Amino acid sequence: MKSIHKIILTALMLVATASMITSCKKDSSPMPVINYIRVTNPVSSDSLLVSANQGQLIAIVGTNLQDAREVWFNDQQSRLTPTYISSTSILVSVPSSIPDTVTNTLTIVFANGYRLKHPFSVDISKPSLNSMVCEFVNAGDVATIIGNYFYEPLTVTFTGGATAQLVSVQAGVLQFKVPANAQPGPITVQTNFGKTESDFWFRDPRNQFINSDPYEGWHDPSLVVSNPGPGDPPLISGNYIRVNKKLSSWSWNEIADGTASSMPLHSKNIPDDAILHPEKYYLKFEICTMKPYNNGMIRINAGTSVQDNSNYQWAPPYDSKGQWQTVVIPYEEVVATYAVKPVVNPDGYWAMLLMQGPGDLDADISFDSFRVVPKSNK
Repeated sequence: MKSIHKIILTALMLVATASMITSCKKDSSPMPVINYIRVTNPVSSDSLLVSANQGQLIAIVGTNLQDAREVWFNDQQSRLTPTYISSTSILVSVPSSIPDTVTNTLTIVFANGYRLKHPFSVDISKPSLNSMVCEFVNAGDVATIIGNYFYEPLTVTFTGGATAQLVSVQAGVLQFKVPANAQPGPITVQTNFGKTESDFWFRDPRNQFINSDPYEGWHDPSLVVSNPGPGDPPLISGNYIRVNKKLSSWSWNEIADGTASSMPLHSKNIPDDAILHPEKYYLKFEICTMKPYNNGMIRINAGTSVQDNSNYQWAPPYDSKGQWQTVVIPYEEVVATYAVKPVVNPDGYWAMLLMQGPGDLDADISFDSFRVVPKSNK
């Protein structure tokens, strides 16, 4: 009987010893370590970081990082991509959402539950203002800015100091009512994390070469709407042009065009700098489609010395669903299509708005405020 007890005791001791050995091996496994955090651009790989902007891609460099399962910045979890995780680095984007609690700490959670902390702060971004759905909005109507980092509380202020009434603040979309005393010019959005003045202008009056106030050129003034009736789009900046008829495939429909001398009030409005440096400018105009623009072609001359039928072609489809919207086209893309490169002309420029192209089009399209304006206020 004693022999049996000795055997059992010996077995238990062996199990305990094996368990201790296993535990020691587990405890002695290399622990993950963060050595430093850097930018991901190889050219600037020696640029180490102690903070980063929202949405910025960073590289966490260390050892034994391969079992990372979560990365947190303050109390906001980032999204991990398994292929961006190795034993020596983790590529991860800083979350764009703002933290509820600021700890200025980066935390990595590993598969075994171990949490590795490292001092790191997130620079909360000031508002980013990319564009307006329509840059011309009447008083009392709702305007929409597309951008980012719209964190309440925030204020929207127009040139001259008028403040808007907020309607909706969502990720990437800011809506507000236009006050009666709003003035043309940049719009400023301010949050607790900074303020930003827009590069685009509200009700931009600059450099308009076709705006129908008054209508100039060689063609059809009957297309001009001055007093909208039932079913017409509203006025947003004086008169506008409305094309409301069926256009057959490849038919030639000149909407507004003419030489500099035939459009004396508008032909000199494109600035010399835009002709010399088109990459610094946009071609913009407002459009309202009561029916979809789904066939044909809209051809535009802006800044040419002669009529250019190899001109810029704004292709379908486009449908604003009965609302005025602003179209934004890099001016260098327009200039690149011209057969003859534009040159500075103190006597002014040819302008043309032509509808002609493949496919029948049941057109009901309104246009206003063709202009060439700077991409930036800086």
